[in-house]
Amino acid sequence: MYSVGIAYLLWALSGFGALGFHRFYLGKIPTGLLWMFTGGMGMIGSIYDFFTLPGQVREANIRNALFRGMGRAGHLRGKNWRYVQDGQAHIVREKEKVEHTILRLAKENKGVLTASELALAANLPLEEAKKNLEALVSKGFAELRVRKSGTLVYTLPELMDSDSPLEDF
Repeated sequence: MYSVGIAYLLWALSGFGALGFHRFYLGKIPTGLLWMFTGGMGMIGSIYDFFTLPGQVREANIRNALFRGMGRAGHLRGKNWRYVQDGQAHIVREKEKVEHTILRLAKENKGVLTASELALAANLPLEEAKKNLEALVSKGFAELRVRKSGTLVYTLPELMDSDSPLEDF
């Protein structure tokens, strides 16, 4: 784990950031070299680092935790992970599977969802979202229906309200 205190100490010892020792410490070798050869980019980068060093340390700790969890193949063992911006801090959380996203959306929408809603929520192309929903229809877990407005929707009957404003397609 990287320490904010050590990062600030190295920042001060390197001529208030001009030599970039703190960047080398955090594993930012290319920008450490840039800081070293340009005097912290004319001290502008050094001043920037003074204010952003706690966030840089937090990011380096997250990156370090990710690399420790990686197997030989270069991916995290047994899970899909991604960076998610949560305010200003980057956190790592498990990526949701498409089927789980479908169930979550259907529950939130009282058993009804569209391919567009799934595409947005799961960050999928629209065709892939439609393909996933149609797979559930073909397995008998979902039904294709039409709203009174004419919009095609996919329904999961066990998650629906009985007062559904839909008509069979």
